[in-house]
Amino acid sequence: MKTSMYSGIASLLATLCLSATAQTVTPLKGQSAATSQQDSAACQALAGNGSSATTESPQSGGRVRGAAAGAAAGAAVAGARGRQHEEVYDRMDDDVKQQYRQNQAKDAAVAGAVVGGSRQRQERRQDRAAQSQASSAAASTYASCMQQRGYQVTP
Repeated sequence: MKTSMYSGIASLLATLCLSATAQTVTPLKGQSAATSQQDSAACQALAGNGSSATTESPQSGGRVRGAAAGAAAGAAVAGARGRQHEEVYDRMDDDVKQQYRQNQAKDAAVAGAVVGGSRQRQERRQDRAAQSQASSAAASTYASCMQQRGYQVTP
């Protein structure tokens, strides 16, 4: 009677400990609740719970950084174009020159924001894929460890 009670408690505790990994663990060798907890903790430590890959969040501000870089590049391009055509550029009013530089910088900033946002989205997709792989690997390592210790692990 006590053995079946301990087995039931061990099964319940093992199931509760694994609710985060969505796996059910059933003791096959009559392990006690304390043994089940120790085994589960040891296997979770071995598996690392996939937390090492998820501690970093993707950086934000990709569009802003891209826009700033684009604006700087646009202003540089406008200055270079002005130097290429100095005779025409020198005859222009200073306000017109300034407007031309601002338009070039604005257009390049918009392009930079698009490129920066695209890069940021790509980085986030890669981070999610890496997190998913790490989580899957951790769950597999945990299940293997528990099976070696005499438990049945079902998803």
